[in-house]
Amino acid sequence: MSKLASIISCLVIFLLMSPQSYAADLGGLVSSLKGGGYVIVFRHGATDDSQKDIYPFKFDDMTAQRQLSEKGRELARELGAALKKLGVPIGEVYTSQLNRAVETGKLLGGKDVSPVEALTDSSAGSASGMANPDGKNAKAGRAVRDLVNAPPKAGANNLAVTHKTNVADAFGKEFADIREGEALVYKISNSGPAVLVTRVQPGEWIAQAGS
Repeated sequence: MSKLASIISCLVIFLLMSPQSYAADLGGLVSSLKGGGYVIVFRHGATDDSQKDIYPFKFDDMTAQRQLSEKGRELARELGAALKKLGVPIGEVYTSQLNRAVETGKLLGGKDVSPVEALTDSSAGSASGMANPDGKNAKAGRAVRDLVNAPPKAGANNLAVTHKTNVADAFGKEFADIREGEALVYKISNSGPAVLVTRVQPGEWIAQAGS
């Protein structure tokens, strides 16, 4: 390959990976989301690291679990407003039984949520498990995948708010780097499991809503 051809090839790759190109892709995804048929898996918003979960979990005791920080609440509000402005129709909102996920789900969907065991922290509140998720909890992983593979009502998209260990258990350890508020967007398939379309950071939804 000539030097000029190499330069041109690198330039094309750079342009394809540019923020403008990604924004256009997200815009196309939003258009598809308006027709429903997707499940969006979110990791809960930012939390107060000074708080710790007490296991066995005490779901009704807010002092026994880590809560969203004010930053986490504000970003979840902004993200929920962005989804509404973008016209993304939301059907069921499933969450972990822990309050940080419940609160995130309510702020994202603007409606009541359904807390389920399948999405509840599969590391059982273990700090080492949260720091080093390895996707080895097969039972928890199947439960999350079953929920993601369930078709939403016609014209709607379901939301699932969970923890990074559950994401790694369900989809593999390569997703153990999922950030707080990040989303995995899955397209429902009639011929097999739901298919991952993309990963979206919360700020990208917000930027798309403002564009």
